[in-house]
Amino acid sequence: MNTLDFDKKPEDTRIVVAMSGGVDSSVVAGVLKREGYDVLGITLQLYDHGAAVHRAGSCCAGQDIDDARRVCETLGIPHYVLDYEARFRETVINPFAESYVAGETPIPCVACNQTVKFADLLATARELGADALATGHYIRSRPNPAPGLPSRRSLYRPIDSDRDQSYFLFATTQEQIDYLRFPLGHLSKAETRALAEDMGLVVAKKADSQDICFVPQGKYSDIVAKLKPNAALAGDIVHLDGRVLGRHDGILHYTIGQRRGIGIATGDPLYVVYLDARSRRVIVGPKEALETHRVYLRDVNWLGDGPLGSDAAEGFACFAKVRSTRPPAPAVLHADDSGIYVDLSVGEAGVAPGQACVLYSAEGPDARVYGGGFIERSERAADAEASLRALLATPVAA
Repeated sequence: MNTLDFDKKPEDTRIVVAMSGGVDSSVVAGVLKREGYDVLGITLQLYDHGAAVHRAGSCCAGQDIDDARRVCETLGIPHYVLDYEARFRETVINPFAESYVAGETPIPCVACNQTVKFADLLATARELGADALATGHYIRSRPNPAPGLPSRRSLYRPIDSDRDQSYFLFATTQEQIDYLRFPLGHLSKAETRALAEDMGLVVAKKADSQDICFVPQGKYSDIVAKLKPNAALAGDIVHLDGRVLGRHDGILHYTIGQRRGIGIATGDPLYVVYLDARSRRVIVGPKEALETHRVYLRDVNWLGDGPLGSDAAEGFACFAKVRSTRPPAPAVLHADDSGIYVDLSVGEAGVAPGQACVLYSAEGPDARVYGGGFIERSERAADAEASLRALLATPVAA
């Protein structure tokens, strides 16, 4: 077996590398070229927001495409640029805006991996006769063969927990996992940059890309307002106890868990507890009203060895992450007539619909990724949940 688990020589193994123009994917291409693989670099042009194409931390736009080209020249490998702007707008940007308008907190990086990178680009790699598509994500995969599935693989958290990107890859299907390779999963970021320096790559000291590449200066509401100009409708700011405390200029300006910039002044600190998109209400309350103990999931992608129903019917003990920056915490997954839901042993604050709940076998760097789903709704402590349900059942004047 070669280093990518193929039973043939590296020079007989064609690998397409998804090159964003950053240091991580550049090092992947360089390492595989050094090891003798037949490497092709492909960069996707995903968007063009004027000044954003030259700002630090952007990706998949003008400057980054040029950086990827220069890296490929240095390595002596072919480089291709594919225009996926229309596809990216259709499958990532537009759903992002629609999700915000619905009062959710979307994760466009997951949508990008689901559609553009691991579906469309993967299909292109197959058309080019590649044995695998390699990326610069910090995650690991290894063989996990099953009867009739000798090439089956499983996902695991990387060595460098500070760079762990498994939260954004939970929706990767089993078929995609079997075709993908992640050569950086055993490295730290410092080691990756050292390799880039050693290979003389122009991107060795380049800043990391931002999570949401198409949002200049991180102003989500500007993107949403541009795509959905009728979405910024005013409404009431309401306390959980039913008091109307003020007005807002659109729920798209708020996120669950937000404290600053709500636009009201009270004696006690208040947090955004719920966004009622149907009635255009921003519902606020005390910090303890944010604590979430159960999350219901939709669009679940299960990567366990057995069917989800058999594993979770009686409660499946695992570890869960509801934020990308938090370590996995003990949880129990259930699947019954009420849906698929996860009970969190430690309450999490500020959990919003649209976020992900990702499931693991353990909390350490060698934990297996069991998949996960998008949060459809959450349940808080009993008192807060009762107050919220009562408020949502109250008619709102037109």
